[in-house]
Amino acid sequence: MIGFLGEYEATVDSKGRFLLPAGFKKQLPEEGNQFVISRGFEKCLTLYPMKAWEPIFNELSKLNDFDPKVREFRRYFLNGATTVELDSAGRLLLPPNLKEHAGLEKDIVLVAAMNKIEIWDKSKYQQFFESFSPESFSQLAQQVMSGGNTTQP
Repeated sequence: MIGFLGEYEATVDSKGRFLLPAGFKKQLPEEGNQFVISRGFEKCLTLYPMKAWEPIFNELSKLNDFDPKVREFRRYFLNGATTVELDSAGRLLLPPNLKEHAGLEKDIVLVAAMNKIEIWDKSKYQQFFESFSPESFSQLAQQVMSGGNTTQP
């Protein structure tokens, strides 16, 4: 099971490449130079190591293709998904359509998200946290971690 921890800043160069931070490289499995990059659920990108992507893709392939909601979800989820590979300098190339989707220009933040890494525009990422109060986070934690129950286990 792949699991990432950490948050790192990086810079996108004029060719659309960024250096994968050493902190994340150390957490990759040995064969970890191939990834799938796709649109995130928010206005960010999601970088999946191939080892984390394969089970997701397998689950998607098992879904009922006769269900319109399945087809709609697949289209959106797989829209723009692209295989990328670390180059010899440890950089990844952002596909132009995905880079535009997430509004990535120069300064980005790479954020651990369990078995994947989210790639955010730095200012959008900061805005996300500035608009979220400690009280809101506490309420969200209670709902998510206790299944919505107000009593502790």
